[in-house]
This record gives sequence, structure tokens and C-alpha cells, in this order.
Amino acid sequence: MPSIFRKLRPIYLFLTASFLSACSFHLREDFSTLKELNKISLTSYDQYSTLTRMVKNALRIRKIQIVPAESYVPSLSLIDERINRRTLSLYQNTRHAEIELTLTVTYKIKILNLESKIFSTNVTRSYLDNPFAALTKSIERNMIENEMRKLAATQIIGQIERLRL
Repeated sequence: MPSIFRKLRPIYLFLTASFLSACSFHLREDFSTLKELNKISLTSYDQYSTLTRMVKNALRIRKIQIVPAESYVPSLSLIDERINRRTLSLYQNTRHAEIELTLTVTYKIKILNLESKIFSTNVTRSYLDNPFAALTKSIERNMIENEMRKLAATQIIGQIERLRL
């Protein structure tokens, strides 16, 4: 019996590959930068904020040059960044036990010959709060917020690339 399965294995592999390719399945790839998008101007509500630096870094990684604003260059404007806290659970002494953080970034994209569009992206994370380790938890919270900003920057660049210049 096992020898039959070994002989049929190539057929099963072939059929599986055929079905996957027939339904247009493909592995998820990183965003591919469009050839037309090699320059962009970037403005921000705060040129020195962590989010602005992370967006600039994400653009550099994709080899998109940041240039001064011009009428023929696509532009990205970071409008606002907000972090909201929400209590998910409490300890018996009514102190916060689990907290949910939601980062909301509002931004505007202006592309040649198209109207500017305003988008927003949300990133949500939760963490356990311990009032007896306040310093450690504040450091952890800062790390989580920076991770959320990095993910938001990646989502912003992905949205620009999906607009299909």
C-alpha cells in the first residue's frame, strides 16, 4: 500500500500545483515600486516626528527619492497622528490590566492629473499594564508605539504604490 502512495505522489503534486495556478493563487510579495514612482515630495505636520522619519526611511528602502514640492512630482502629506488608549480589562483593585492602543494616521496623496485624496490608516495593539513596574511598562509602550508607526509607514507606502500612477 505505501508504494502506491509513493508512485501517486508526483500526480498529487502536479494536480495541487495546477489547481493553485488555475485559481490565480500566488505568494504574497513585498510591494513592488512602480517605475513611474521614483520621486516624491513629503510634507508633514512635524518634520522631526518619529512617524515622519519612519516614512522617509521606508521611501529610501524602496529607492524613492524625496524631493522638494513641484507641480510635476507626486506628493505625500502627513496630516495627523493620534494614539488612543482604551481599557480592555481591569485588575481586582480597578487598575488597568490590559490596554489597547490604536494609532490613526491621516495623510493626503496628490498624484499628477488626479485629485488629491485623503486616507487614514489604523494600527491596533494591546499590552498588559503592571502598575508595580511602571518604568518598564512605559518603555514597553514606547516600543509598541514605534512598532505601530513603522507598520503605518509601510501601509502608507503600500497605498501610494497601489494608486497606479
